[in-house]
Amino acid sequence: MSEVAPSPQIPPADDLTNDRREQRLSVALGIVFIGMTVLMVFDVAFDFQEAISLKHQLVCVSELVIGLVGIGVTGRWLVGSLRRERLLKRDADMAATRWQTRETELRSEAAALVVRLRTTEREACRWKHEAGELLSGLGGAIDAQFGRWTLTPAERDVALLLLKGLSHKEVASVRGVGEATVRQQAQSIYRKAGLSSRNDLAAFFLEDLLLPNQSTRSDVEIQ
Repeated sequence: MSEVAPSPQIPPADDLTNDRREQRLSVALGIVFIGMTVLMVFDVAFDFQEAISLKHQLVCVSELVIGLVGIGVTGRWLVGSLRRERLLKRDADMAATRWQTRETELRSEAAALVVRLRTTEREACRWKHEAGELLSGLGGAIDAQFGRWTLTPAERDVALLLLKGLSHKEVASVRGVGEATVRQQAQSIYRKAGLSSRNDLAAFFLEDLLLPNQSTRSDVEIQ
């Protein structure tokens, strides 16, 4: 049985939640706004000292307010980015843990299946070895009985496939003939054998084989 293919490597959580470029942009904009605000503070102070016109002072104050707003917006953007990165990193770590746990479970299940498959194969080999002589004798007995029923070679093949549990459609597929032909051959087999159905055909050969042996019967009666 082929080994379980390794699962794709999950990138580190830092790679999945890397928001550094946005944070660098936020810091740069913050520095620019802070610089502009500081300069505007000095400009406004100088304007008031030099008795500059009211309009010019209002413009300077407006620019100062805009700078302060820019600092606030940029700071909020940076804080949101850091919070978002932290949440994404947590989710990525949880997802990576879940996938690693699931991978471990799947590997354990695959290993258990391999063990069961090998055990089943060993049991099947042991059964074939122990029952080989019996099955060979049974096959000869079945073939002899087919001869006593004067079945044709085609009818013998059909009868064997029916004994194996195949349906008429499956038998037709195996033999490469029509299903109607198989049904006709099956009816001919039942007629020659004095049977009425496939169940009777299977019971004719297998009923005694499926009964418990004498020692088992005695044990059951004792209990």
